[in-house]
Amino acid sequence: MELFTIHTPTVKAIPLIANLPHSGLYIPPDIAVMMAPAHLQSLPNSDWHLEKLYDFLPSLGITVMQANYNRYVVDLNRQAKEPLSGNFWSAVVPLQTAFGKPIYQTTPAPYQIQERINKYYITYHNQLSQLIEQKVREFGKVYLLDLHSFGGLIDDEVCLGNVNGKTCTENFINTVELAFINQKYQVVKNKTFTGGYITRHYSENKNVETLQIEIRYQTYLSEQDLDKPLIPQWDVPNFYFSKVKLQQIIADIANKYNE
Repeated sequence: MELFTIHTPTVKAIPLIANLPHSGLYIPPDIAVMMAPAHLQSLPNSDWHLEKLYDFLPSLGITVMQANYNRYVVDLNRQAKEPLSGNFWSAVVPLQTAFGKPIYQTTPAPYQIQERINKYYITYHNQLSQLIEQKVREFGKVYLLDLHSFGGLIDDEVCLGNVNGKTCTENFINTVELAFINQKYQVVKNKTFTGGYITRHYSENKNVETLQIEIRYQTYLSEQDLDKPLIPQWDVPNFYFSKVKLQQIIADIANKYNE
């Protein structure tokens, strides 16, 4: 299994990059054997099936980078700082789910944590950095969309985060907001999800604007499937309905930044 997949545009490239750090579902056998079986069956709080939901992006000129390994191997949207393992919301290697339930029946040793960071985390970010720099050289200015999905008790349909105005201009976030609103989505800005490590880190480059986009599971998956302790099915009517709307949304955004 490749660590990541890069999808290059199938038409003229535009200065937009889409990143999918949490949609991968693969867990290597040596890590899977350490995990609680219930979590292996469901991989809770993964961004299930976003790579299929957004598979039209290259046809709009957008370059896509997606992780193939699950977020429980390493969380690419966390800063690699101590403690490296532990809390779901802050550690590179989470030891609990978002709801505080233990993930492992055998806790990874510190050297195993470091091995994962070296193999998966650093390699991914090195490649994403190279991709962004390549696009900056090509276009001068680049826009990074960090694509996620979420569940839980949050009722909002779409959450946009630019760290309260720090990672992209008002013009960019407003363009994205309007595109979603035009397709009848309810949108909030910098509420709950203000932007993770990827959004914050890559916007440090003055030639890069970043925006985290979170869509609620129920907008594209089956509510019935979400009640089961399994990975939801993607081949459901809601998925195709949402995909058509998202294709128009991203096309509207792409048209604004198509040189």
